[in-house]
Amino acid sequence: MRIFIRTFGCTLNQSDSEVMAGLLVRAGYELVSNLAEADLVLFNTCTVKDNPEKRFFSELKKARLLGKRVVVAGCVPQADPGNELLRGVSVVGVRNIHRVVEVVEKAMRGGVVRMLGFNNNPRLCLPKIRRNPVVEIIPLSMGCLGECSYCKTRFARGRLMSYDSRAIKKQFELAVKQGVREVWLTSQDSGAYGKDVGSSLPVLLKELLSVEGDYKVRLGMLNPEHALEYLDDLIEIYKHPNMFKFVHLPVQSGSNRILRLMKRKYLVEDFVWVVKSFRRAIPRITIATDIICGFPGETEEDFEMTYKLLEELRIPVVNLTKFCARPGTPAKRMKQLDTRIIKERSKILVALQSRIIDNKEWLGWEGSIIIDEVGKQNSVIGRNDYYKPVVIRNAKLSIGSVVSVRVIRVMQNYLEAVLV
Repeated sequence: MRIFIRTFGCTLNQSDSEVMAGLLVRAGYELVSNLAEADLVLFNTCTVKDNPEKRFFSELKKARLLGKRVVVAGCVPQADPGNELLRGVSVVGVRNIHRVVEVVEKAMRGGVVRMLGFNNNPRLCLPKIRRNPVVEIIPLSMGCLGECSYCKTRFARGRLMSYDSRAIKKQFELAVKQGVREVWLTSQDSGAYGKDVGSSLPVLLKELLSVEGDYKVRLGMLNPEHALEYLDDLIEIYKHPNMFKFVHLPVQSGSNRILRLMKRKYLVEDFVWVVKSFRRAIPRITIATDIICGFPGETEEDFEMTYKLLEELRIPVVNLTKFCARPGTPAKRMKQLDTRIIKERSKILVALQSRIIDNKEWLGWEGSIIIDEVGKQNSVIGRNDYYKPVVIRNAKLSIGSVVSVRVIRVMQNYLEAVLV
């Protein structure tokens, strides 16, 4: 029996799909790479934004019209179990992916299964098939401690449930023994890890970094209030040679008034302090952030504060989202901005980033990179210690190899290099 797994959304969803793939293959199913070849389609869904949810429902309709058996996993059925578009479809919730084989078997026999229980799940150390053979993705926890007024994902993932540090380390050690080059630690908010079990993110990271091996750790999203709480410890941890010098700090807005409306738990000044502190200690560190453009109530003055924040800090990686209210969230009940205003403000921020981020400071840089991706037009892509994407053209290099390069050209979003 052939199964096509279609994944939407974040790194955590990608990790869930890898585990479901491993469980299905162990049970004797064959994985295929497209809808046409499949007997059953397993959709792993995302509800963070409107667009991926719409794409999912469009593809779901197509699969059903083609007569395919379907199972839907992920945040959409968990957050919105009564959705009419899921009527007659088997679903498996985010805390039940270890039972995906059971759901698939019943769906293949024509049954409809709704497995959405919110019990603790044995999430770690399960069979998996890595999408990228040199990248291990390890979830640290399920859920978060936030109450963000725009977020629908918290309805799906629930409150924080940190995974056992011993299980995390066991999966980490196994991956390193298997030769992975990059270990991505992911969750809804990495900084909250351990707060429900009397531990903390720094304690976990120190334990993981005690593992010997030739690997790099990429830490996932870290909310500013947690980064501020552990700032000195985190800076020292980031100096470790096995840590990618890359930190994802989502600020969302440059206006404290808007942050209050969003129910974020920090001030703009906190974010600025964290960024500047990291940069003082590790000057080349790559900072990434998220911005929501056009949140309800955002005035021209609020938007100008966001503009000036980005202009001042010159953050190289900005994930910009045009606000779109998610059903069931408090932000949905707020007075919405005209979409034309949102689009215009988004264009202004994109233009700002294009003007101020050019990566010229990396021109001529020499060092080693890990090849972790096959690019377009006979190229490969690697990452340096600062998680900068480095493109090498016309080179036959295997995924996972470590090579020395010199940067000869810089673009806004990547570097080009030659072997040295």
